[in-house]
Amino acid sequence: MSSEKSKSTNPSTLSAVPPEHDRDLIRVIIADSEAIFRVGIRKIFALEDDIRVVAQVENLAQAVAAVQKFPCDVLLYEITLSNSAGDAISEILDKSPKTRIITVGNDIGEHDTCDFLRRGVTGILSRSVSPDLLVRCIRKVHSGETWLDNRGVNWVIDAYRAQAAQLMAPRNQPRLSEKELQIISGVTQGMKNKDIAHEIGTTEQVVKNYLRKVYDKLGVSDRLELALYCMHHRLLEKARGTMIGTGEPPKQPATPQPMAVPQGPEAVKPNPSNQR
Repeated sequence: MSSEKSKSTNPSTLSAVPPEHDRDLIRVIIADSEAIFRVGIRKIFALEDDIRVVAQVENLAQAVAAVQKFPCDVLLYEITLSNSAGDAISEILDKSPKTRIITVGNDIGEHDTCDFLRRGVTGILSRSVSPDLLVRCIRKVHSGETWLDNRGVNWVIDAYRAQAAQLMAPRNQPRLSEKELQIISGVTQGMKNKDIAHEIGTTEQVVKNYLRKVYDKLGVSDRLELALYCMHHRLLEKARGTMIGTGEPPKQPATPQPMAVPQGPEAVKPNPSNQR
């Protein structure tokens, strides 16, 4: 892999092809530090009637500029173009959310595979991929599918199983205050922080502060995990506390009642510093 990477972000340094007007074409940007690799990939795609390379870039800054300048369906991104491929993926998708990213690299491990997928990558390839599999991957990803090899699929399944086991594992019941139980009740009903604050007579910031403490006590990281924890451990049924706005202990239903799973921007906490 070349150790010299250009820092230029001038659009004139981008190697581009005039845009095509055929809506059936798959428009691809190749982001790779090795010129010989970019040339080889472009020659492979030149044999396909439905794939067109619209730009070639050699560093992250150029890749970010390219996805904003050129209409693009798929970005082939070499993971060594930046110190943190995960952060680079997030930056690119922030600038161009509709672009489908396929990461390319040698020995992409289990941690990186799961991290890339969480960040929005839709395909993961080895640099030793055969030309026919590369073309198939481009078409599958463009059609809305996710491309992984068998090893990657197993890693993802194992990760979800481990997460589910952690959420459902028996734990010592932590002590929760009455105010914390009120807020937990609001979260499980799908209420937003400002609505919970209004019901219990406090501020939205106070609710966020309480949620941070609740997350730490229960070992969860966001509102969705909190709701799942309550459902699996019947937290509100077992704990003594008051329901929002009633001033009475929670009633035991004759039959299990459905729990509202948090929706919207507060469902999953993107920034631990201000969304708890």
